[in-house]
Amino acid sequence: MKVTLETVKASFAAVAQKAKVRKGTLATIAVFFVLQIYFVRELLAAELLFGMGFAVLFVMGLIFYFIGMIGERGLELGEAGVRMIAATTRRGMEGMEAASHKSALREAGSESAQ
Repeated sequence: MKVTLETVKASFAAVAQKAKVRKGTLATIAVFFVLQIYFVRELLAAELLFGMGFAVLFVMGLIFYFIGMIGERGLELGEAGVRMIAATTRRGMEGMEAASHKSALREAGSESAQ
C-alpha cells in the first residue's frame, strides 16, 4: 500500500476543488500527513527528550537551592542559640566567681566592711 506523492497531490487537488470540504478539515489532514514524516517525528522526540532533561536539571537546581536556603536558616538559628548560651554561661561564670571570691575572703578570716 505504497502511496506516491503524485497520487496524494491529485487527491488533494480534487478535494480542494470541491467547495464542500471545509478548510479546517483540509488543514487537519495536512497536519496529519506532515506529522507522519519520519524526520519531523524524530525532531519532536528529540525536543521532548531535551525538554525532560532540562526539567530534571531545573528540579535539581530547585532542590539544591532549597537545601542551601534551609542551611543558611539553620546557621542563623544556631548562631542565635550560641549567643544565648554564651550570655547565660558568662553570667553563670561571673556569679560563680563572685561567690567563690566572697567565700575565699570569709575563710581567710576577714570581715566585710559593711
